[in-house]
This record gives sequence, structure tokens and C-alpha cells, in this order.
Amino acid sequence: MDILSQMTERAKLHLKRIVLPEGDEPRTLEAADIILGEKIAELTLIGSPAVIRKMAEEKGYKNIGKATIFDPATDPKMADYAHLLYELRKSKGMTEEQAQEKAKDPLYLGCLMIKAGDADGELAGARGTTADTIRPAFQILKTKPGVGIVSGAFLMFTPAKALGEDGFLVFADCAVNPCPTAQELAQIAVSTAETARSLGQIEPRVAMLSFSTKGSAKHELIDKVTEATRIAHELAPDLNLDGELQADAALIEKVGASKAPGSPVAGKANVLVFPDLQAGNIGYKLVERFSGANAIGPILQGIAAPVNDLSRGCKVQDIVQMIIITANQAI
Repeated sequence: MDILSQMTERAKLHLKRIVLPEGDEPRTLEAADIILGEKIAELTLIGSPAVIRKMAEEKGYKNIGKATIFDPATDPKMADYAHLLYELRKSKGMTEEQAQEKAKDPLYLGCLMIKAGDADGELAGARGTTADTIRPAFQILKTKPGVGIVSGAFLMFTPAKALGEDGFLVFADCAVNPCPTAQELAQIAVSTAETARSLGQIEPRVAMLSFSTKGSAKHELIDKVTEATRIAHELAPDLNLDGELQADAALIEKVGASKAPGSPVAGKANVLVFPDLQAGNIGYKLVERFSGANAIGPILQGIAAPVNDLSRGCKVQDIVQMIIITANQAI
């Protein structure tokens, strides 16, 4: 059974409540119908019940009736969510009136549902930007203890079976941080290893990537990666992590043995941590397009509860897969 199938079965065994703030977005609604039909998660759709039910009826979706549809315009529980937001943000100057208005925003409302214990995770972004999705999560849910940065990982299912874990690798950060510091890069590495372990069910072997391997070149950009490697070892002493490594040294056994002899990671990495967002974003898209890899993500890491982002160009299957991943993060 492949990794995605394993995650699907885990989600079915441990039904989690996932809130979809864009409840009347057409692709999201179709994905919701699939998820509910296959009993992969319990769903809350935010939006007008009349609009959502009319769309479902017109498209012939038979399972939307199994979802909870939450209408911010009429539901009496809005007062509780608004008060919760006020309590969380009053120290930042938010008034009760502002909280009442802001709580109507579905992206804020979804995070408030999680904070209140009424949902286990959230998926959004088919209509909005990554910043729109992350901002409420920062303000309401905050980051995990000991983690100061949110990052974005991709699960990469490639046809190159000799690489990674039978062709499966995890890439980060490919979505959030343009130029992380050494401290931030170290935290991204530790978070990505946990993603590989919890979602991929693999023991991570983490390569801190650069254009140098073990001092083969000298530059301040390389210094950042070597410092990040040192900090990551301090943060997670038992983590199988090494750097700095060039991509070929990280992935190809023969090259790794030549360029980094004795490295516990070189030649067999299954987690690639890129030095900045330009490299990470370009890298995953090149692999996706040139190899025909299935790139699933971005999976947001470091938030205190599962909140994930979609591309505005996403397909229905992308949304289905991300709901499965969000449910697994919540287990």
C-alpha cells in the first residue's frame, strides 16, 4: 500500500473534524462530496446553507447533507466565537466590535472553531493567498511550543524509485519564508523531519542543501547552512541530519560517498531542506514538471493545530489529498 493510501486508511480509522472556510467554492464542494462519500473525515462547510445546498443539488452531489454547514450570518454561536477572538486579541488592541466583525471572516472563523475545540483542522486557499490563510492561524492558534516559524513542505512522489524512500521525499521550505536565518532554517529542518515521520511514516534522513558539500566552496550563504546544521543538531540531537550537501551528494550514493565520505545522510537523503524559498519553490516545481512527480502541498508546519493552504490553481484531487493530510496531522 502506498503512503497516500496508508494516510487515507488512517484518516478513516480516526475520523477528524476538518473545517473548510470556502464552503461554496466549486472545487472545494466537489472535494467535500468525495471525502464525505468515502467517510475519510467529518466536514464543516462555512457559508450559506441555501447556496451550498443549491450548488450540491445542481451538481448531483449526494453526500453534502452529511456535512455540518455553518452560516456566520445566522448561527447564534457566532457570539461565542467573537468573544473568544476578543479575549485572544484584546491585548493587541482589538475591541469587542472589531472582534465581532473579524469573526465573520471565514478564515478567522475556521481557526476560532479549532481554538474552541469544535474542529481539529482547517484547509483553505482555493480563493485566497497563503498570507490570508496563515495570518489568522498566527493570531489565534499560534505556533507549536519551541517553534518560532511556520514553513511549507511538499510530499514528493517521484518515479525515481532509487531516490529517497522508494521515490518518496519531503521538500521544504517551498512556500512561506523567503530568506530564513540559520536559526529559522534549523527549525524548518526539525519540523520537516517530523512531517516525514508523522505523515510519511518514514525515519527521516535530512540533507541541508547548498551549492557546496562539506566546505568545497566558501561563501556566506554556505555559512548560513552550516550554522543551521549545527543548531539543528542541538535542537534534535537524535535526528539523522547532515549538511552542507549539494543535491547530488545528498541523493546519489556514489556521489555522496565521494563528496561526503562517512556522512550518515549523503547518498540516501529522504528529506531535503532548501536554503531559501527561491531554491525550494523552483526546485520542487522543476522536479514536478521534469519527472512527472506528484507534489502534494504546501503542508504548513509549525502551527499549533493543522491549518493548510491550497494553490488558487488547485484541482479537486489536490483538495481531496490535502484534506486527507490535514486529517492525518490532527491524529
